[in-house]
Amino acid sequence: MAMNGAAGRRVKRYNVRMAGIGGQGVVTASHILSNGVIISGGESTLVPFFGSEKRMAPVESYVRIAADSIYEIGEIIYPNILVIFHPQVITHGKSYTMPFYWGLKNNGVVIINSETPVPMIEDQKEELKTLGAKVCYIPATNIAVEVAGTDLATNMAMCGAIAGIIGMPDLKSLEQSVKERFLGKGFVVSGGTASLDNVIERKFAKKAELVAKNYAAVKAAHDYAIEHGWAESNIEVPVAVG
Repeated sequence: MAMNGAAGRRVKRYNVRMAGIGGQGVVTASHILSNGVIISGGESTLVPFFGSEKRMAPVESYVRIAADSIYEIGEIIYPNILVIFHPQVITHGKSYTMPFYWGLKNNGVVIINSETPVPMIEDQKEELKTLGAKVCYIPATNIAVEVAGTDLATNMAMCGAIAGIIGMPDLKSLEQSVKERFLGKGFVVSGGTASLDNVIERKFAKKAELVAKNYAAVKAAHDYAIEHGWAESNIEVPVAVG
């Protein structure tokens, strides 16, 4: 949380750094999350960062979320929310930010797509403990397969988990953002991301079904986060700065 000094009120503000590998739709996830916040009446900016657009290459995206105005844009150096889309970000160092938790604020939240705890070296475990990091393991890929019928909806599940934890955006706004993303309204995508969209669309007979199944993955992961007590009301999220 951040304090608005002029108004004397507490304002929700989050710096979200997403890290994954090519082919997972990390950039698409950041678009949907950011647009969902704007639809809900909040403010958001995003900047994707990647090298060659190919499968298994490192990908990062930086999303700023606030209930009031945002004046920053660019790389997020000090996230209070860190989202890991693939265990190899940790186990194989597939991250442009090394170590993967560099800059994480004290008592920050780490959301990891994994059914079981990811093996970490002792130094990593100790540093996360020292930071007081809240590590949330969510089986996003499993949820995607079970609910949407494809692991290509993993990024949708990750969006749902983030929203469930920080309380922004609400599910209705996320659903609208998913519709806009896959029905072609308001987004300009890179060549690699457009190719991924084409692969996803071939998994479903109609775009309506595509939207419905992707949103189902969003909601299932959102509910999973709530049911596991990860909502912000149950965990302390530090002030986002920089």
